[in-house]
Amino acid sequence: MSEKDSTIKLLLIGESGVGKSSLLLRFSEDAFNPMYITTVGIDFRVKNIELDNKKLKLQIWDTAGQERFRTIVSSYYRGVMGIVLVYDITSRESFNNIEYWMRNIEANADQNVNKILVGNKCDAEDKRVVTSEEGQQMANKLGIP
Repeated sequence: MSEKDSTIKLLLIGESGVGKSSLLLRFSEDAFNPMYITTVGIDFRVKNIELDNKKLKLQIWDTAGQERFRTIVSSYYRGVMGIVLVYDITSRESFNNIEYWMRNIEANADQNVNKILVGNKCDAEDKRVVTSEEGQQMANKLGIP
């Protein structure tokens, strides 16, 4: 990649155990680890992509969802161009806490940061407790397209 290539900083946030690290591993390396390993503090990966004939360097930060790390996570909002809010479709609690994370974004990130809401663990459809419609309603409520 040349100096003219753009770097885009993205942040994955949500409760502990919703699969943020698994999403990142699948996207960045097309891999999956069935073992659950808790993120301590923060982790990141880089993925080079091409979009509309432009080379982009995605710098994707994976945050710890545990409460004890939440003050650390706040400092990583600076310079973020996109935030992926993740909940687990098999966990009502993780879904209910999306509004907490949205308030955290509003308090710490740029007002115009791009956001996306992701319901994760769709492979566990038989354990689903949050419907797709509820996810869409939450996105609408939070102003996330």
